[in-house]
Amino acid sequence: MNVMESFKWQEIVRRGEALLALADPIGIRRAGVAVSRCIPLFGLLLAGGCGTLSGGHGWGQDAIYPVQWERIPKAAQRALLDPVTWVSAGGAAVFAIDDFDEKVSHWAADHTPVFGSQRGARDASDVLVTVLQAEALGTGLLTPSGDDPLGWTFSKAKGIGVECLALYATSGATDLIKDATDRLRPDGSDHKSLPSGHASAAFSGARLANRNLDSLDLAPWVRTSLKTGNLMAASATAWARVEGHKHYPSDVLIGACLGNFITTFIHDAFLNLPEDSRFDFYLEPSPRGVFGSVSWRF
Repeated sequence: MNVMESFKWQEIVRRGEALLALADPIGIRRAGVAVSRCIPLFGLLLAGGCGTLSGGHGWGQDAIYPVQWERIPKAAQRALLDPVTWVSAGGAAVFAIDDFDEKVSHWAADHTPVFGSQRGARDASDVLVTVLQAEALGTGLLTPSGDDPLGWTFSKAKGIGVECLALYATSGATDLIKDATDRLRPDGSDHKSLPSGHASAAFSGARLANRNLDSLDLAPWVRTSLKTGNLMAASATAWARVEGHKHYPSDVLIGACLGNFITTFIHDAFLNLPEDSRFDFYLEPSPRGVFGSVSWRF
């Protein structure tokens, strides 16, 4: 190993140590895993988080302070008009008609057409939520936050702090509404059916991951494919809760609406990222001519 390679490895380890110091207070580091064994793994992950965004600043560098007050009403409007927000709210309203909600819930729990069993559906919902929230953290770490180790660490701390705030705010709002509505679950286990916590958490994680993907240097078609996959995974989580006989369809739709709205608002209002175009056009030479694609933010 030459001097330059040794320096790069030391830099990777130093960034891994900084990540662990940041992650431990919010419970990311788990008991039973030796810290010394985690540092190289996390460091390698973070080696891709160098560089800057289009405006020359790092991801998270401008987060939280100073507050850009003009962004707050814009973020609220964007969150309200986001298709996931209003489609989910509209869908919940449709299921509230007559006894449509109960009929679909009981049919899904009896037939379990996607996951095969109620237990399988419940297990799948747990796994999918974990994957989406882990992806939100992972993509946040991979975003370009500058080359200086101290500045990089500070920027990541602020950016991930905003994203954790979005997750916790979603969870808190979900619990408050559960207590207020006091709706009995389809299986009769308790009165915490509305809204679905799994659905709100899944759509919160999917929204954060998708926003982070906008800051990564990816081909537009790759970015769009990943973002579509995240929304499909969040939707599968919501449906799994219906098949698992833990929620009515309106429960998961309200959860999706809530998670998407709160997360979009907090992310866009307080991360203060450059507002790039919502549409991208991409061309790439190929053996048979030119390959092109169009992508958009969602």
